[in-house]
Amino acid sequence: MSTNPAGVVAQFTRRPPPPGERCELCGEPLPDEHRHLVDTTRRTLKCSCPPCHLLFTRPGAGQGRFRAVPDRYLTDPGFAPDGDGWDRLQIPVGLAFFFRNSALGRLAAFYPSPAGATESELDPATWDAVIGGTRLAGLLEDDVEALLLRAEHAEPATCTLVPIDAAYELVGRMRLHWKGFDGGAEARAALTEFFDHVASRARPLPADAAGGGSPGGAP
Repeated sequence: MSTNPAGVVAQFTRRPPPPGERCELCGEPLPDEHRHLVDTTRRTLKCSCPPCHLLFTRPGAGQGRFRAVPDRYLTDPGFAPDGDGWDRLQIPVGLAFFFRNSALGRLAAFYPSPAGATESELDPATWDAVIGGTRLAGLLEDDVEALLLRAEHAEPATCTLVPIDAAYELVGRMRLHWKGFDGGAEARAALTEFFDHVASRARPLPADAAGGGSPGGAP
């Protein structure tokens, strides 16, 4: 697998960030809160200043090697996979994220674990049947966005389109705080804090949003 989740996760497990952190393209100083680029060749994230980030929002900039990570968060209130659908994804925990790897021309599926981001084999036909036809999947941008799925106990499953750096931030938090068999109170608190932040940023899709339909053929 050419994705380098360990290298990406390391960017989110540093606490506090090193003093004098700089844009990895031009060297300008960066604040603690800053944007990222995806290096599509090395499959890593790079910290970027606003001008460099803006430069790579244009299609084809830099011959496509770097792509700016957007900041949109979208949710589909109509997303409602059944229990069998989740089981078919073969994710051992109730949390996973999916993105399209343009270099490999396929989807990648990861779930957080104490060891970091763990890849799960994902059959393309299963993706198409369970998630691929949803409206959010139809809007997903290759390399720079992810679909974040959560199915916790008796709660309804949720699907949120997030920036790819947010997905790796989640993995970093879990790796940093996980203790024992079930993660412990600190990991659960970090998970709650993360999803509260995602919920505060997420904008629900309107009924006529572009993209595919919901699972099961619902509009």
